[in-house]
Amino acid sequence: MSLPIQPPYLPMEAQQVAKLPRGDEWQYEPKWDGFRCIVFRDGDNVELQSKSAKPLTRYFPEVVAAMLELYPRGVDAGAGAGAQRQVRFVLDGEIVVPAGNALSFEDLLQRIHPAESRVRKLSVETPARFIAFDLLVDAHGKLLVDEPLATRRPALEQFAEAFTDPAKIQLSPATQDYETAQEWLTSLKTGFDGVVAKRLDLPYTTGERTGMKKIKRLRTADCVVGGFRYASKGKQVGSLLLGLYDDDGLLHHVGFTSSFKANEKQAVTEMLEPLAGGEGFSGRAPGGPSRWSTERSAQWIPLQPKLVVEVQYDHFSEGRFRHGTKLLRWRPDKEPRACTMGQVAPRAAR
Repeated sequence: MSLPIQPPYLPMEAQQVAKLPRGDEWQYEPKWDGFRCIVFRDGDNVELQSKSAKPLTRYFPEVVAAMLELYPRGVDAGAGAGAQRQVRFVLDGEIVVPAGNALSFEDLLQRIHPAESRVRKLSVETPARFIAFDLLVDAHGKLLVDEPLATRRPALEQFAEAFTDPAKIQLSPATQDYETAQEWLTSLKTGFDGVVAKRLDLPYTTGERTGMKKIKRLRTADCVVGGFRYASKGKQVGSLLLGLYDDDGLLHHVGFTSSFKANEKQAVTEMLEPLAGGEGFSGRAPGGPSRWSTERSAQWIPLQPKLVVEVQYDHFSEGRFRHGTKLLRWRPDKEPRACTMGQVAPRAAR
């Protein structure tokens, strides 16, 4: 007997909203900082599939091994191939890489590497784990996607109780309490970056955004403008280079922002140019040209560390903002030395 659904199978997705929905029909779950993944186990075969229905199996051999080691409690994992072939299920969840008390998206990205030897090495040095939040096919091979979440979630919890080893996979928490969800959204000490709300009365709709809402935590930081780059053409500012001070008083380059409007660029340029010639960054400085930049776009102008901006960001890891940031406002009231790394301390994982 084969699984009733096979890869490629698109996961149910969430619509991004500005505010969490409220009501008895909603269940809330953390939005984990990892790779969305559907796990297909059919006996002694395991396949991992990404959000976009691409294969992930070769990149996470330790997750595959963990799935193959799942047996009902009380059954000896060494019972042989016959017992192994009887185990089948499909799980929806997230692959994450723990790093101390936090999650490391940078380590996760390193795993998408063409060399199998490199992947194997990293699977030992920075092992990933799977966090389950939905059960699409149960351990008896029964298809659950047409059942409402109010049925699927208890089935997942029963599966976790009967099958899972916390050292191998983890069950994502869930609540119907709105206040708890708000705490998840505002707390800094979490391993996730938002909250997902799911309708309890709806089935699992593959590839659709029906019945799921997500809201990301709003994160802001005050940063020193340690330098800037001109736009690729002309003599107007293209981006601001952002810095934060460490405990030793060194100003480290942590990212950039370029989200000002076109009609603001001239005024911003005129504000920046008189401050040119300062030391810029006394710690880590911006890099040179790369395959994504021209020689001109890689050149930057160091500034005296006198200007402060407040920016909104999605993620901070490995000493930098992972993506570009959104400029919210200038902060003439803020002392540059008060712009420290403490604002973006790593988030501890639950």
